[in-house]
Amino acid sequence: MKPLIILLATFLITIIILWLSGKHDYQLAARISMSVMLLFTAVGHFAFPKGMIKMIPDPVPFKKALVIISGLFEIVAAIGLVLPDMYTWTGWLLIVFFVLILPANINAAIHNVDYQNPDARGKGLGYLWFRVPLQLFFIGWIYWSAIMQ
Repeated sequence: MKPLIILLATFLITIIILWLSGKHDYQLAARISMSVMLLFTAVGHFAFPKGMIKMIPDPVPFKKALVIISGLFEIVAAIGLVLPDMYTWTGWLLIVFFVLILPANINAAIHNVDYQNPDARGKGLGYLWFRVPLQLFFIGWIYWSAIMQ
């Protein structure tokens, strides 16, 4: 829920700033807001690595490395989304990324993982009713703002 709030709030703030500067570029505002959201979510990879590791399904090896790499990827993608020559490629990579991390989110819901407190119980399966459509929303947001020109 926090990433969605950050995405939408940053989008509105960015639109206002762009309007005040005489620009009406909704796709740029969407890319900037996704960049801010990705920077926010990247922090979780480094602040809560134990919980993030628990989210990854058991058969997947090198969990700690994947958590670090995916956090670094989110930072690089946040930068790539605001670079004119990079945002389309970054958009495609982010779509693949969002598809690849969905199993971790499903696994976390099935096993009640609270990534911020790995010793506590997470939101459970009910969370999937929000999380799966949210992943699809993020994919659509990226497609519209970075790929569809």
